[in-house]
Amino acid sequence: MTSSTTDYLATGRKVIAIEAEGLTALAASLDDSFARAVETILKAKGRVIVSGMGKSGHIARKIAATFASTGTPAQFVHPAEASHGDLGMVTRDDVALMLSNSGETPELADMIAHTRRFSIPLIGVASRPESTLLRQSDVALVLPQAPEACGSGVVPTTSTTMTLALGDAIAVALMEHRHFTPEMFRTFHPGGKLGAKLSKVSDLMHTDMPLVGEMTPMSEVLLEISRKGFGVVGVTDARGDLVGIITDGDLRRHMAGLLDHSAAEVMTRNPRTITPGVLAEAAVAVMNERKITCLFAVDGRRPVGILHIHDCLRAGVV
Repeated sequence: MTSSTTDYLATGRKVIAIEAEGLTALAASLDDSFARAVETILKAKGRVIVSGMGKSGHIARKIAATFASTGTPAQFVHPAEASHGDLGMVTRDDVALMLSNSGETPELADMIAHTRRFSIPLIGVASRPESTLLRQSDVALVLPQAPEACGSGVVPTTSTTMTLALGDAIAVALMEHRHFTPEMFRTFHPGGKLGAKLSKVSDLMHTDMPLVGEMTPMSEVLLEISRKGFGVVGVTDARGDLVGIITDGDLRRHMAGLLDHSAAEVMTRNPRTITPGVLAEAAVAVMNERKITCLFAVDGRRPVGILHIHDCLRAGVV
């Protein structure tokens, strides 16, 4: 390891340590104002309008995205654009969340005035309690005094990290109050790896299933296996309940005189099944454990779909 590498590592660790201290101070500083901010958002009939300029603007965009994806309707409004017509996006039903480390960002002035004119609740986040933003806010969230990690104190680092964490804290508090579930999360994340991991069996299963009755001759069973292309066939009784499954292994075990048998004589009884409402990831775990490639989804004992491991692979579940 060279001396320059050692210097880089030392700098990286120092920055993270400084920002970690800032987060610790932020956690200790939370008071009733935090609870009032959460309650203010919960009472709003409209959206959370999040705004900030420069680095605070980037943080505001992320906070708005986190709110929106976790059940709290939110939108980022650029303060400079707001002064040129976008104030029309902010309605009386909304609540505004404005971010400014100094609390004196001039571009926020028109948005602050707009919220005061139309009695729109304003939550301000800044590091100076006496700042214009916090004095005008209905709820003031004060960032604790903490050194920026850049050393010179001019580059927003610790302050933006604290603001981002504060936004996450509000979002999670709102989630917990609303009992936001993984299934609800998937509604807002249908794409990507997160959406895939939260897919249900019902999202991926096929309803055109390979099924035969117990007394079906094996000659017809083979045709059904070939037609549907899953490599298996489910066997149902007179009530339509799934009572067995025929796989390649069953066919090999009964190779001698196979066509002389009925489905009931060849099938494996009480096959492993799954319900449509569980996560597809759980179905994959069952298939891996049992070393099988298909699972029937059942409602009670009645088959309602079939899931193949390839469906899960295509969806990105595994």
